[in-house]
Amino acid sequence: MEEQVGQLWHRLVTRIANDRYPAAAVALEGLRLPLGILFRAIGGDGGLEIAPAEATEHGARRRLLQRIAGVNRKIQLAWRDDQALRLPAVIDYLPSPALNRDLYFWLAALAGLDSESEAQNDWFGHNQRLTRKVLQRFPGLAPRYRRLVEAHLALRPDPARLGRNEAAAEQAIRQALQEPGSVDHLPDARRPPQPVLLWLHPDPPGAGADRRRNRDEDAEAERGEARTQTLEAERRRAERTDTPEADRGLITIRMENIFTWGEFVNVDRGSEENEDLDQAADIARDIDTLSVSRDNRASAARLKFDLDLPSEASDDRVIGEGILLPEWDYKRQRLLPDHCRIVPMEAAEAVPCELPDRLKRTARRLRAQFQALAPARIWYRGQADGSEIDLEAYLRFRADQAAGQRVSADGLYLDLRQGARDLACLLLADLSLSTDTWVNDHARVIDVIRDSLFLFAESLAATGDHFAMYGFSSRKRDPVRVHTLKTFDEAYSGRVRGRIDAIRPGYYTRMGAAIRHASELLKAAPAERRLLLVLTDGKPNDLDQYEGRYGIEDTRHAIRQARQLGLQPFCVTIDEQGNEYLPHLFGSGGYVVIRKPSELPRELPLLYTRLTA
Repeated sequence: MEEQVGQLWHRLVTRIANDRYPAAAVALEGLRLPLGILFRAIGGDGGLEIAPAEATEHGARRRLLQRIAGVNRKIQLAWRDDQALRLPAVIDYLPSPALNRDLYFWLAALAGLDSESEAQNDWFGHNQRLTRKVLQRFPGLAPRYRRLVEAHLALRPDPARLGRNEAAAEQAIRQALQEPGSVDHLPDARRPPQPVLLWLHPDPPGAGADRRRNRDEDAEAERGEARTQTLEAERRRAERTDTPEADRGLITIRMENIFTWGEFVNVDRGSEENEDLDQAADIARDIDTLSVSRDNRASAARLKFDLDLPSEASDDRVIGEGILLPEWDYKRQRLLPDHCRIVPMEAAEAVPCELPDRLKRTARRLRAQFQALAPARIWYRGQADGSEIDLEAYLRFRADQAAGQRVSADGLYLDLRQGARDLACLLLADLSLSTDTWVNDHARVIDVIRDSLFLFAESLAATGDHFAMYGFSSRKRDPVRVHTLKTFDEAYSGRVRGRIDAIRPGYYTRMGAAIRHASELLKAAPAERRLLLVLTDGKPNDLDQYEGRYGIEDTRHAIRQARQLGLQPFCVTIDEQGNEYLPHLFGSGGYVVIRKPSELPRELPLLYTRLTA
């Protein structure tokens, strides 16, 4: 009975103390795409994704009921960092869904122009300058901003009910919202002011930790050993500390930490198969601040990872010594020479085979469609030899002879020859470990890719176009494995089908290096038009710093280099989140997202016809 009364009391007090509007809530998940488009169109960094922001303590004064109920201690505000534009997962601060939706778009517009270096030192002035800049460049947003200001001011505390210093700070904020740029500084007060919903975060979580981490990554990049890994979608406030010592004694607790939750977990971030990771994830969800230490000691998990690699006897055959290629470091804004090593490979036990029975019917239909793309046979006149006499040339020759002119008898024949499309295509397929996932009850991603390669090759063989096919995966920058499926000089045959049939999931997706290598191969193809078709199921990633923004920017640089070589890069992906990052990589018209992966084998050849028409 006592427990039931306590639960009822808690629900009652929490409901009364809550100053949100759950009935008017708008979720970030349903607005990711339009927010990303707006953010990039306004001028925001195209390499940033849209991600949920974590709730942080604001430290402002709370009402008595809120303190009793333990609510309104944290709030989700917007900010941006090197990886993402972070927006509240749900906005229910304002009384109507339209206002809450408008607030999402206003924050995205504000963050799109957030490039001033003094943002962390002058939160009050910086947000006023950003607001003025947005309103000046995009005056159409002014009515929306005025509605948001009016709704927000109605929810802010009444200055008449505050102390003198807090009232002065609140009045300054109100004036700054109504007339951005009219207040030079925020008056000091004992407590921070109530959060300003229309502004970016005054102290983004992990700002100092991010700068230290970036310096550490820069140093490790020189040694090629940088490692990054994200625990979950929402970040936690972080600090760097010393590693706990096992023999420090019994009394190691600070008094200020008695009422906080803390636990030390030794996690090897270099291994994906660490039994401590699940425990660490559970603990992290209950901790406001994560303290991270580095002990620089080797772990047994490193050996475990290496033992999981296939033996040389069962792996594909290496062909060649390897090819060194550069990689783009976006932090230093320069190419790192000879940073990656391409290892060309070929299936060691690929047995020539026929097309699988399940694909024969589709292949017949596609071949019939693609044969219509093949150039018609045309007559070539004035040939020294041929199947028929060129009557016009012969009559002209006889007339010139009769007129007493000395003429040559060369070029009196017609020859019927097959025309040719001056086109070459290289298909680069992602064979990373993520392709081992299942798309339905019957097939994995790698099976869908294999069928796509079969039908693509069958279709292009019917047109007579020059084409090549390669697959790739990587394990850090050395090796980047590139599997040869068909070269430009090779005819499509049972041997090629055997290599396609032998593909299997590999490791990770160092896409920039693979694209650079494919670009060099395609550049050498004797054709006026050259298409580089990239088939993938997700973002660029690898074990080292290539995860996240680094990999995105290197891939983007590799695509720009391919275009400078006169190539036409195009991406086909089955990643549902592809619309969030592919415009930054390939441009708005340089990619397509296949919504149903099972349709990829049928869609890929048809897409080729549209690209080459």
